[in-house]
Formats: sequence, structure tokens, C-alpha cells
Amino acid sequence: MPADMNDYFKKRKPSQPEPERESSGNGSGGNGGGGGFNFESPFAGGGGSKGLIALVVVAVLLLGFFVLKPYTIINSGEVGIKVRTGKFYDKPLQPGLHFYIPYFERIIPVNTRVRMIVYSNTERSNLQNNYANFEGGLLHNPAIQVLDKRGLTVNIDLAVQYRLRPETAPQTIAKWGTGWEEKIINSKVREVVRDVIGRYPAEQLPEMRNEIAKAIQTKIKQAIDALPERPVILTSVELRTIDLPPKIKEQIERVQIAKQEVTIAEQMKEKAKQDALRKAEIAKGEAERNRIEAQGQADKIRIEAESQAKANKLISDSLSEPLLRLKQIQTQKGFNEALKVNRDAKIFLTPGGAVPNIWVNTKSDKTKVISTQQ
Repeated sequence: MPADMNDYFKKRKPSQPEPERESSGNGSGGNGGGGGFNFESPFAGGGGSKGLIALVVVAVLLLGFFVLKPYTIINSGEVGIKVRTGKFYDKPLQPGLHFYIPYFERIIPVNTRVRMIVYSNTERSNLQNNYANFEGGLLHNPAIQVLDKRGLTVNIDLAVQYRLRPETAPQTIAKWGTGWEEKIINSKVREVVRDVIGRYPAEQLPEMRNEIAKAIQTKIKQAIDALPERPVILTSVELRTIDLPPKIKEQIERVQIAKQEVTIAEQMKEKAKQDALRKAEIAKGEAERNRIEAQGQADKIRIEAESQAKANKLISDSLSEPLLRLKQIQTQKGFNEALKVNRDAKIFLTPGGAVPNIWVNTKSDKTKVISTQQ
């Protein structure tokens, strides 16, 4: 054995006497053959065995911990369900790190995020079911085929949002299994949609859309809430499309066209009525104006006549015999003055000397009439 190893064991066993070395035949020192040295294991004795056993046990435990992996992590938006020998614990595990005993226990992560089922025949890019446990889930099912009141087939495009109730998740999974969506949501939705749509004829469905959507959401919520322990929380139900048979669509289009024509005719009739009323009002206004003008003219003539009559009466009342004679004298004077200028003038006097008197100028083509009113 080399010298460095001898030094090592000497340090480890200082109390033990070094064995006697036999001199070799060639008289060399103790480093010749080394046949008289006794080797001792470093693990000899009670202390070494215990350390080895402890090391082996730790190694086995670490290996088992990483191989068996007796723990799991529950993410936010999930709860854990602990199962011991087939029995579900009633209390769900909250997000975090949880340990369990392998082969006897296991923990099932359950998604409690909002999920959606879309019932449609239209191809959509959506999340696949493989991502349901992490993303919350977006499932795509065919549109719901139902019969209307007269037995015609109608396709309903619907979207339903819901989530698993966290506090009752263990009981829900224990009772309904991992396929609880198909058993609870899908079955109830199809049942309610068939019941509601079956009350109406197909041609009335577009007009009653809002009422139908409200009835579907209310009845689905009632049906799910009526289940024991209320396993699911319904978030929303959206009625997207009502796909009617082609013949019903054509019939509805014809009805809509007829309604539009009736509406246009009513509008034209109302417009004509308004025009007639407007013209009547204009004519009425014109007639009223003419009446007012005629009344004003008549009132004017009447007032003038009354004024003239009053004037004539005043004049008649003012006439007297002496005044008339004075007027005659004044008129005769005027004639006399005219005769001085034109001796060829002819004067016609009324019998009795009454006025008016007429004077004709014979030297002129013009006839002058002088009249006086007695």
C-alpha cells in the first residue's frame, strides 16, 4: 500500500500499536513487501454502519418523492378534490400546494372558470377541448334542431355561459362525473329550447325573438337551479340566430313586402289627406278674407249712404223760400254778366223761374251748364 494511505490509517487509529515488521532477507526497510500490514475498512464499527443506513434511507426517500410525486399544485380558478381509496372528500382544496399519500390518495383538479357551449352549424375558430382545464373551456356543438307549433324544423343558434360552483364541486363530480356538462347543461338547454320554440309557429319566431330569448334564459336558469345542491352557476344565455325553413323565409319575405306596400299606401293616403286639409284651410282663409273685404265694402257704402242722407236731410231742412229766391237772383245775375260778354248765348229758364237754368254758348262747340241748387 502507498505511504499516503498508511499515513491516513495511522491518523484514523492512533491508539493501536503499529504491527512489527519482519525484516526481509535482503535487509531492506519496512517499505519492502508490506506483507505484515493489516487493512481496516473506514465503515468498520457501529458508527459507520448507522451512517450508511441513514444515507441509503434518505436516498430512497428522495427517489420515491421524485418518482411517486406525492403532491400537486392547484391553480387559481380551480379547486382540488381529494380522493382516498375511492371516497371523495366533501371539502374542496383551495389553490396552492397540497400533499397526498400515493396509491391511497389522489387529488383531482377541477376547473371553476367560466365556460361556454356554442350551439351552431357555422364553423368557428375556438379553443379545443384539450385546453378546457386551463382556459375555461369553449365547446362547440351543432345547432339545436327543434319543431315549431306546426311540426316544421327550426335550427336554433345559441351560446350558454356557466361555471361549476366551487363549494359543491366534490359532490357534483361524485354524482355526475367528469361529464357533468353534457348531463346538466347540454340536456337542460336542449329540453328548454324544444319546449319554448314548440309553442310558436315558425313565421312568428322572428317577431317574438326578444320574448323567446328571455323565456329560454329564465327556464334554463330555473331548471339548473332546481337541481340538488345547485351544482352549476349560469352566467348568461344568448339567442344568436333562428334559422327557419326556406319556404317559411320566402313567406315571411312576401308578408314583409306586403306590409311595406301597405305602409307606403298609408303614408301616401295620409299625405293626400294632409294636402287636402291644407288646401281646405287655404280656401277657408280666402273665403274669410273675401267675406271680410265684401263686408268692409258694404259697410263703407252704407256709411257713405248714411252720411249722404244725413247731409241731404240737413240741406233740405236748411232750405227756405227766401233763401231759394236769393239763390235765383244770384244765378240770374250770373247769367246777366255772361250776356254782357256773349250776346249770342241762349238761356233756357225752367217754368216758374226754377233752377237750374241752362246757358248755351252758341259761339263755341262747348256747352257750359251752370246749375244752382235751390
